[in-house]
Amino acid sequence: MTADDLGKYGVWQPHSTVTPAAAREIEELGYGALWLGGSPAADWDGYDALLEATDTLTVATSIVNIWSSTAKDAAETYHRLEARFPGRFLLGVGAGHREHDGDYTKPYDALVAYLDDLDAAGVPAHGRALAALGPRVAKLARDRTAAALPYLTVPEHTAALRAQLGPDARIIPEHKVVLDADPDRARTTGAPVFGFYLGLSNYTGNLRRFGFDDADLTAPGSDRLYDAVIAHGDADAITAKLTAHLDAGADHIAVQILGAADPLPALRALAPLLAQRTATPRR
Repeated sequence: MTADDLGKYGVWQPHSTVTPAAAREIEELGYGALWLGGSPAADWDGYDALLEATDTLTVATSIVNIWSSTAKDAAETYHRLEARFPGRFLLGVGAGHREHDGDYTKPYDALVAYLDDLDAAGVPAHGRALAALGPRVAKLARDRTAAALPYLTVPEHTAALRAQLGPDARIIPEHKVVLDADPDRARTTGAPVFGFYLGLSNYTGNLRRFGFDDADLTAPGSDRLYDAVIAHGDADAITAKLTAHLDAGADHIAVQILGAADPLPALRALAPLLAQRTATPRR
């Protein structure tokens, strides 16, 4: 996998809600990758159908949880899909959260051991990626995988990772979107998802590094924080917000649509503007 293989924009969606028909349209709209969230199992039986329904789309996990899926299962899935769909499956892995994972002890050491096991099973570094927020895991992602996958971040975090990791590392942040020009209604739409993440110390600790404090991070969260981590407004405003990650050094952005049972209408509205902005040179 290379950054060019993915293009500049992909779609992040819970794996349980994605259909092959939707994957096909996501590809036709010009998005380069489908990032499967909600901690899909390494041996989830839906990967093949999504890849069969598409021709060039990269299907990636965001992420397989190392505490609930063994490296053996992950490696077997990688090799099976690589044989059927060469270069089109990216195995994203991560350590989850201490609040939800009962085995969450020494996560950095566990990640290293998991990557060692993937090495031993023949999964190449270019075929895997790593959820990364802090500097230590981001460096591990750079040194031993194809990309760092930050989640719930701001462009300032992307810029900090680029400065730390250098020009050759691949940085692929996720960013949430509510397509609604009314700010109060947009914040209400995103509130259920937003509030959930305020209970996870990995995310709140990372956001503190970029100027957010208790007033922002105490549920239900401040408008300032919401506006920073969830792009809302009309399609032009959202496009500008997403492009800020590219300007900060991201290689690709995983776009997550909130508040819609079907994300495709919003993805359709954004696709031509994202393509135009990507094609236009930026200072």
